[in-house]
Amino acid sequence: MCYDLDAQPPVPPIIGAAASTEDLVLKSADGTQFAAHAARAGAPNGAGIVILPDVRGLHQFYKDLAVRFAETGVDAIAIDYFGRTAGLTARDDQFDYMPHVMQTRAPSIAADVAAAVAYLRTPAGGAPRAIFTVGFCFGGANSWIQAANGHGLAGVIGCYGRPTGPSRDGSPTPVERAAEFRCPVLGLFGGADEGIPQSAVREFDAALTQANIQHELHTYPGAPHSFFDRKYEQFASESQDAWRRMLGFIGANTSGA
Repeated sequence: MCYDLDAQPPVPPIIGAAASTEDLVLKSADGTQFAAHAARAGAPNGAGIVILPDVRGLHQFYKDLAVRFAETGVDAIAIDYFGRTAGLTARDDQFDYMPHVMQTRAPSIAADVAAAVAYLRTPAGGAPRAIFTVGFCFGGANSWIQAANGHGLAGVIGCYGRPTGPSRDGSPTPVERAAEFRCPVLGLFGGADEGIPQSAVREFDAALTQANIQHELHTYPGAPHSFFDRKYEQFASESQDAWRRMLGFIGANTSGA
């Protein structure tokens, strides 16, 4: 389990307001329609980001997170994974997500990310100079993998994603595809996350180092899986540091920033 439906993203250092927010329906290369939520920055800084949710798909946490990114100057779009199997229905507490998670496939997720990246590159999406991905849990591993999928990304960020296998659909893991990565990597982990041992983080570090990929992998001692949640008041300082690292990574890899 990752985020509950009442989870809320921590508030970042706010630079401005979100100029607009919008629920969208995007179309993937195979013709699949899927839900997304976009937030345009009121004071854009040249960066854009595609948000890859946890196993629940596009629920409110990620819509709110898109707005939080826009408030920092980053044009953002959060996407849903389940257009092929669940259509455009709501991802609320009535949604039985796991059967749909088990039907996801890495190539389809990559195609949906490509559609979101293409949207960001239009005037409606803000046309940022540099585009990133960020993901959480299931989305964390999927975010890192996008570094190998030819999207022309400036960087990929994953929070408590599992970098090693086995993957749900048998596709190669981030560790296995590290040599194909074409952009810098940021990974944030909880030291008390029982699902992601530090041995997996070390293996990811070794693979990225071997591939000569610029990267930072940071572990917060004592923090659990999904600590980046306003409900976890005892991890507020870790959440603020996570924001600092994510926004610093985005700024450092956005040309002209």
